Amino acid sequence: MEVTRKNFSSVLPEVEKAINEADFLCVDTEFSGLHASSSFHISSLDTPEERYHKLRKGSSDFLVFQVGLCTFCYNEEDKKYEAKPFNFYVFPKPYSRAAPDCRFLCQSSSIDFLASQGFDFNKVFKEGIPFITSTQESELRDLMEERHKQYKQFSSPAFVTPDSGAEAVTTKGPINVPEEHKDFIEGICKSVEEFLEKDGEENLSLPPCNGFVRKLIYQTVRQRFQSGVHLGAKTDEKKQRYIQVTRIKTEDEMKMKEQEKQSAELAELEEAVGFTKVIRLISQSGKLMVGHNMFMDLVHLLNRFCSQLPENYQEFKAMAKCVFPKILDTKLMANTAPCKDLLPSSVLGDLLNHTSCTPFKPPEIVIPENFPQYKLDDSNLHEAAYDAYITGICFTAMSNFLGGLQNPPLPNVLPDATIIKPFTNKLFLMRISDIPYLDLAGDDVLPSRDHVFHVTFPKEWKAPDLYQLFSPFGNVYITWLDDVSAFVSLYKKDQSATVMSTLCKRDTRYKIMTYELFKNGLPDKESRKRPHSAESTEEEEPKKKKPLNVDAPVFVSRSRSITPPMPEENENKEEEPDSTSEQSSEQKLFEVPAW
Repeated sequence: MEVTRKNFSSVLPEVEKAINEADFLCVDTEFSGLHASSSFHISSLDTPEERYHKLRKGSSDFLVFQVGLCTFCYNEEDKKYEAKPFNFYVFPKPYSRAAPDCRFLCQSSSIDFLASQGFDFNKVFKEGIPFITSTQESELRDLMEERHKQYKQFSSPAFVTPDSGAEAVTTKGPINVPEEHKDFIEGICKSVEEFLEKDGEENLSLPPCNGFVRKLIYQTVRQRFQSGVHLGAKTDEKKQRYIQVTRIKTEDEMKMKEQEKQSAELAELEEAVGFTKVIRLISQSGKLMVGHNMFMDLVHLLNRFCSQLPENYQEFKAMAKCVFPKILDTKLMANTAPCKDLLPSSVLGDLLNHTSCTPFKPPEIVIPENFPQYKLDDSNLHEAAYDAYITGICFTAMSNFLGGLQNPPLPNVLPDATIIKPFTNKLFLMRISDIPYLDLAGDDVLPSRDHVFHVTFPKEWKAPDLYQLFSPFGNVYITWLDDVSAFVSLYKKDQSATVMSTLCKRDTRYKIMTYELFKNGLPDKESRKRPHSAESTEEEEPKKKKPLNVDAPVFVSRSRSITPPMPEENENKEEEPDSTSEQSSEQKLFEVPAW
């Protein structure tokens, strides 16, 4: 079901009902971009904390254009799931001068990709559902309540000026009107006077003007007309602000007018909260929220609809767990044995195709008539609601497959089943070779990296030079940091102890230290004492305590492990891993205890 600003209010009760009835929910998002800088990169040696900081820094300035929500409710009698997909277009339209005026980034490649998929950008910008974070909502409510208190304190029984906070000003002394505005203000006062003298129209709309002039109008009219009028700020079709003068006859009428104004302000704020209400409903339900490769989705959902992402990694984990108590990533399920052994690819579209066949057992899923009747093909990929829908299909298919391995077999596995718990509150980490997931509910897996070494070298060095340098220790995997530095990982981890004693004795132009020393910012004593050649001393020598530059351009392998090619076959630094090594590496990486 497509949901925009036009039908959001009427559809929201149906969304709430679907969430409350659901056994689990699936979400997906579409963004205005992925990485804020061309130098942004993720590394196979990132820790979960480092990956979070990279996403927070490199992705939080992008905007969410579309959010897909699909609820799944299991019918015990029919043994079927009922799916209700909602496709929300969202855009943070400011509702008043006091509300946040959002700035955001766009990435041309991301926009081009969405356009190629038929994405409707006009619908986003023109009909997108507004939203503000929960933090911003609290601040605006406090500001509004304070302003309402001021109105009660300073306004007379027959006169009030309920404009925005900056313009609602009361004064008792003479009004100092600048010379260039005197004629205009005098004309306004004359129009108000004529309006009050004549019977007929109840309202008088003054010409649009800027905030400063509106403030002068409020102050001057208040002083000259002690009773009988009520002023209120309005916005015309061209988004221009103007003042409307209303004839007031009694004190009760004035109070009623003020109550109407305050009610309208509250309604405007409720509209501004917008899509954040849906996130709040999901959070309050406590239902399992399922996504595919959802680390970035989670970061954006929290940052845009809840509160600014914390700098502290542990605070982020606590925040995520508080807002969404139960999360499951189907990318992690697909990359974990025993599912992994039967799935050649965990890309969402491929995963749908693979889990639709034996030995997987997708349940029958029906969609109510008032919702889009999706066909399971590629025509709707990257529509957020469709992606959320097929994520749910993949989740149920893999869950039922795991259930079939039990003794006795479980034909239909629901989200609260014991075999699902190992995947709960864990996020898949792309391209990290030795850490299977980010654990939102506990301590992360932090393996030993004693077999990893940081190397700095002359700019003219290529991959074959590093392969040759480490050839006594077997095959290696190179993680490039920039043109003059890289991490080198040994496949034969038992050779790690001899690397420093062997390589640091040579009189060469390179510098080497252990991974641990580099991460701790401590120079290795042996490498610090090692002499450098004259030709590299002036320009090539790195600073002794140079930290890792997370924004540096880098080659990032798309696989988890490599078998290094022969040096003469590769002169480019961007090496691709060997697929067979990748499989054996992942087999160990995602192995979990038997069900």
